[in-house]
Amino acid sequence: MSTQDFSSLNLPQAAIDNLNSLGYKAMTAIQEQSIPLAFKGHDLIAKAKTGSGKTAAFSLPILNKLNIRFFGVQALILCPTRELSAQVAKEIRRLARYQQNIKVVTLCGGQPIGPQIGSLEHGAHIVVGTPGRIKDHLRKGTLVLEGVSTVVLDEADRMLDMGFYDDIETIIQQTPSKRQTLLFSATYPEKIQQLSSDFQSNPVEITVESVHSHSQIEQIFFQVSRSQKNDATYQLLLAYQPNSVVIFCNTKQACQELTDYLIDGGLSALSLHGDLEQRDRDEVLIRFSNQSVSILVATDVAARGLDIDDLQAVINYDLSRDNDIYTHRIGRTGRAGKKGLALSLYTESEKYKLEAIEDGQKQPIQYGDMKKSDNSGENLLPHPPMTTLCIFGGRKQKVRPGDILGALTGEAGIPGKSVGKIDVTDFSAYVAIERAQAKTALTRILNGKIKGRKFKARLL
Repeated sequence: MSTQDFSSLNLPQAAIDNLNSLGYKAMTAIQEQSIPLAFKGHDLIAKAKTGSGKTAAFSLPILNKLNIRFFGVQALILCPTRELSAQVAKEIRRLARYQQNIKVVTLCGGQPIGPQIGSLEHGAHIVVGTPGRIKDHLRKGTLVLEGVSTVVLDEADRMLDMGFYDDIETIIQQTPSKRQTLLFSATYPEKIQQLSSDFQSNPVEITVESVHSHSQIEQIFFQVSRSQKNDATYQLLLAYQPNSVVIFCNTKQACQELTDYLIDGGLSALSLHGDLEQRDRDEVLIRFSNQSVSILVATDVAARGLDIDDLQAVINYDLSRDNDIYTHRIGRTGRAGKKGLALSLYTESEKYKLEAIEDGQKQPIQYGDMKKSDNSGENLLPHPPMTTLCIFGGRKQKVRPGDILGALTGEAGIPGKSVGKIDVTDFSAYVAIERAQAKTALTRILNGKIKGRKFKARLL
């Protein structure tokens, strides 16, 4: 862990104070290695995983050189998914709080293009988005990149996996040749080297050892037949009782079938895959991260950028085809010094994948016995502690978290400690409420007012 704090950087005092207030104390390894180089204007190719602090590593240099008086796009950040784009934009806004009027615009598919065009007409300093939608704006002429001085390719390996190479090329060709290009990737396949040689000039390479120490994560492998997988997953959930778990499947179909199987068995589960509409994806992620649902069944692409701090366990329903992806999946548990648990199912024909995992970790694999995990449903998983209340009003109706909290807790309302995370999106707000208080909370919203207005609401 780094011991260097942010005051060692050449940042204004207001920026340091803001970082302190956000809980940024010592720099992570990726920040310590990349920020000073980025400040000097170098192109970077950095190997870093989700959770390593890479958003701040590229955002602070961008914010440091912004010309706030110029309302043209000065930095462009490309991300593989809408979720990651939203997460990056949110973090940049937090990091930028020490300066007035910095405008960050998110441009992603799956959302109407009209409001995005409106936002761009008012000017933007930083654009964060997915390659497809950014290309749409360039084609329409609603986005101009000739003032861009920094381009960031975040999770570049995933963008290449999703087939975005040509889109990235088209976009970067519309930025000035004299620009800084920062490339971040969790893995380092050949295609990344190709991307770098096409779009970067003399990049400095940085590799940070995985932030997750595998000694924190107990990994157990169970051999099953393909037809046993759903039942085996169910048994492992009952045997280990995790209060938050992500289960990885390689296909959307497996994802949906397993979710249905678990729900039929009385468990609280949601699935996250590429076929979901944007609103549904947002809702799934919000309900999982606010502890209203304890099991999330996901594909790798859909779970990319999923940042849940306190994940008790990861289950590999399907083993990934790639050891780096396996490492990335299990690295979502056992964070911040906590113990983690990674349970993996494999079939007879997948034994070769286990050898690759052993080689990658340079330590023998621990095998489990499904028979010992079978407790024949004696104890069901406890219900998640929270329920989500969805209110049909959001940012566009000027609804803020504080207004909702006031409406729920004011004048002999429900106790403040019964209200959990509040997420406000453009047109809806989602509030985590302790189960016992859920119906009371719903009644209060339906019978009361938020900011003097009545809103519809329902429990999810």
